[in-house]
Amino acid sequence: MDELKVFTGNAHPELAKEVVDYLGISLGKSEVFQFSNENIFVRILENVRERDTFVIQPLCRPVSNNLVELLIMIDALKRASAKRITAVVPYYGYGRTDKKDQPRVPITARLIADLLTVAGANRLLTADLHAAQIQGFFNIPVDELTALNLLANYFKGKNLDDLVVVATDIGITKRARDLAEKLNAPLAIMEKRRIGNDDQAETLNVIGAVKNMTALTVDDEIDTAGSLVNVVETLIKNGAKEVYACCTHPIFSGPAMQKIDSCPVKEVVVTNTVPVKDGERPGKMTVLSMAPLLGEAIHRIHTGMSIGAMFE
Repeated sequence: MDELKVFTGNAHPELAKEVVDYLGISLGKSEVFQFSNENIFVRILENVRERDTFVIQPLCRPVSNNLVELLIMIDALKRASAKRITAVVPYYGYGRTDKKDQPRVPITARLIADLLTVAGANRLLTADLHAAQIQGFFNIPVDELTALNLLANYFKGKNLDDLVVVATDIGITKRARDLAEKLNAPLAIMEKRRIGNDDQAETLNVIGAVKNMTALTVDDEIDTAGSLVNVVETLIKNGAKEVYACCTHPIFSGPAMQKIDSCPVKEVVVTNTVPVKDGERPGKMTVLSMAPLLGEAIHRIHTGMSIGAMFE
């Protein structure tokens, strides 16, 4: 483990500290800050020559700053002769722009992949990508972790009666089905339609039985919480007696926290792939730590062990 070095930018230093605590090592020393002209400066403050290096940096708010920090840190490590550089990106920003669904629009998820590779990343470690095809945008190895086991174990401990797992849209069906299988519960699917490019969606119908059942909605991320509120209200109108929600990435843009606090959802369970400040957290929210999962994955990458075996 002496050859292993873990660094972090300013996106989520709390998560990085938890990861190195799990690994039993110290966080790598570096300077990462902005000059008054908003140019970002990075300096690695210890020897990384021929070392196995990892940079933990989710692409969360402020997304552009955190992305550029990550790229510059990778470049600094490459020019300091690091043997291998793994970008640890628990939340892959721009992941929702993964295809051309309108004329003359970019595929930004592919652009980010190219930027990371050109900067010098030799490997990507991430969690619950918005679309599995994003792995194919990279010409370097990609290890995608999932929080499904973490979420499933939490809800197993609650012993909820008459549970039904609800996919919040058609695209998340496979992940919801996997969670339903782990919880030995049936599956229902919400049919919804996204309206334009303004983060609004209209919930149209529930496919499956939810009447007199405890519903658990599953999604990869909660952004503005507009979809979540619509789904919860629709499930209750269709006879669900209680609604719980879970996701991997708690983005919570704009008034998302207030929407969650005022809607009739019983509990929202998320992970800490992006920072959620204690003071801003609604009382009905539970945050599970991804640090042991990320730490174990880093250990296995460093020692040449299987990542897939973690989920078998």
